[in-house]
Formats: sequence, C-alpha cells, structure tokens
Amino acid sequence: MNILSPSILSADFARLGEDIKIIDEAGAEYIHVDVMDGLFVPSISFGMPVIKSIRKVTGKVFDVHLMINEPIRYIDEFVKAGADIITVHVEACSDVVATIEKIKASGVKAGITLNPDTPVSAISPYLDMVDMVLVMSVNPGYGGQKFIVTSIDKLKEVKKLKVNLTKNRTTNNFDIFLSKIPLVLNEEHEFSKFGCNLRLDRQDSMQDFEALTLSEERFSIIFNAFNPTAYREGIN
Repeated sequence: MNILSPSILSADFARLGEDIKIIDEAGAEYIHVDVMDGLFVPSISFGMPVIKSIRKVTGKVFDVHLMINEPIRYIDEFVKAGADIITVHVEACSDVVATIEKIKASGVKAGITLNPDTPVSAISPYLDMVDMVLVMSVNPGYGGQKFIVTSIDKLKEVKKLKVNLTKNRTTNNFDIFLSKIPLVLNEEHEFSKFGCNLRLDRQDSMQDFEALTLSEERFSIIFNAFNPTAYREGIN
C-alpha cells in the first residue's frame, strides 16, 4: 500500500481547508507540514495556529517536519495543535536524546533528520529511539532544488544500520524517508529495494502520479511541495 502525504507548503492558503479536503478525497493518508523558523533555515512558513486550524477539517495523519532551532521548546504546543509525527533535525538540537524523549512522552511518533552535509554518524546513536529517519537530499528551507546525488550513499548507509540494528534487536522498525528524488519509475523500483519511503517534489505529470499510486511495490511516497489546488484542476 502506498501512503501519500502531500505537503501544504505550496497549497493555496486562501482556501487551505478546501485543498485539504481535496487531499482527503484523493486518497492521501498523511498531511506533510513543513515548519520553518527563519533561524535554522532562512525561510519562515507557519506554526501552531495554522496546524490547529486545519486539524479540524481532516482526520489524516499530520507529519510535522520542524526546521527550527531547539524544537524541544515547542513539542507540547505542536502535539496540542494536532501533530501525529514530529521530525527534528539533529543539527538543531543541543540535547537530541531529551528532544526525542519529549516527543515520545507526548504520545506521538518521533523522527530524526539530517542535512546533506551532515554525516550519518551524527544520527546513528539515536536510531534505536526513533520511528522515522529522513535523509535530506536537498538543503532545507527552499523548494525547487536539485537532487543531491550523494544522498543515495547516505540512504544505503542508513538502511545498512537499520538492518544491523534489527538483527541485534536493539531498535524498533523505523521507517526511512528520502526528501526528494527525480520521478523516474525505474528509480522508484530501485529505491524500493532499500525499503525506502520517498518524499518528492510535486513537479510531475498526472500520468506519473497515477503510475506511482497504482504501483504494487510496498513503500510509502511522501509528496513534498505538492500543490493540491493544481491537482484539483487536473494540472498536476
């Protein structure tokens, strides 16, 4: 089963509730929420009030990606606003263990992510604590960037760590996500071999979208920068 998680970042915020209903009707199971503070990343997006307002219009899983400094300060608020999964950057936390423990203690799933220039060794001590690992294949904070090819090696490294930890029974079965990859179906199948979930820029044709959703491969596809308004009009 493919799990679709369109990002609201490129939605039409004048009709955000309507766009989220479009996502529901399209069969997406997750809603991806990019939160930027203008400090950890240059851009500013939105915060708890927006999440709380859209929580009332959908029962979908809210996958909240916090691109903010010291996210531990706001975990309670994001959970109260409606987050179901909270992913934090290893580079943004002075105490990663305390941050993950705070997320888990709040009753939601915890994810960890790392920037393209950060080695996988930076997150390896925390893999037995998290439910999700996101390998950033673009620099956070901007849309429309080119895929960083060296992210493939990181993906393989994380997958290898997961296999080894699972054999030793020292970790839960965390999911692995890649932030972006060019939408080519042979690459889709190649990446599915790694047990990888994909978060893609939504710059593809409707035909490609249908090909992915009808795929028999069992892996999740998270669409980053998916424009539900364009989807509604049959453009994407």
